[in-house]
Amino acid sequence: MRFYSGFCLRDESTFFAPWLKQNDFTVAGFSYGAIKALYDVLQSERRIDTLQLFSPAYFCNKPDSFKRLQMKGYKRDSAAYRAHFIESCFAPYPARDVSVYDEGEEALEDLLGYPWPEKPLRELNERGVHIEVYLGGKDAVIDADAARAFFKPYATLYYFKDANHFLQGA
Repeated sequence: MRFYSGFCLRDESTFFAPWLKQNDFTVAGFSYGAIKALYDVLQSERRIDTLQLFSPAYFCNKPDSFKRLQMKGYKRDSAAYRAHFIESCFAPYPARDVSVYDEGEEALEDLLGYPWPEKPLRELNERGVHIEVYLGGKDAVIDADAARAFFKPYATLYYFKDANHFLQGA
């Protein structure tokens, strides 16, 4: 199993251990890592049976003003931005320890601007890749309901009503 981490994170896959499929034919990603996982599977010539997307970075429904504000905050003080971002990922519950580093401005631009085109998802469905999307109903980072509506035609959805971006609950 190959796992792609979220923006500015390392080794957070333990949060998703109950759902991760530990085999050679699964690719998984969390948040920004979900975009990386999608690209990996699209470009791979090896057998992939399952693509697992945990709280995929879905900002398609956010206005450009929101994205500009995020970038401005990051450029002003990247350390404070990352700290606030991690706090938001765990909201409304207390933050837990995670390994954080500065992934850079370009990565934030990529995740905020990713359009989530439908064509690659259809292509993976046609190739026989089973897509699973895991969302938390109390996610303070993405609009889980908009993401759920978008992914519904292409994936098996798991929606945890009282869970945050890390799929952690009370």
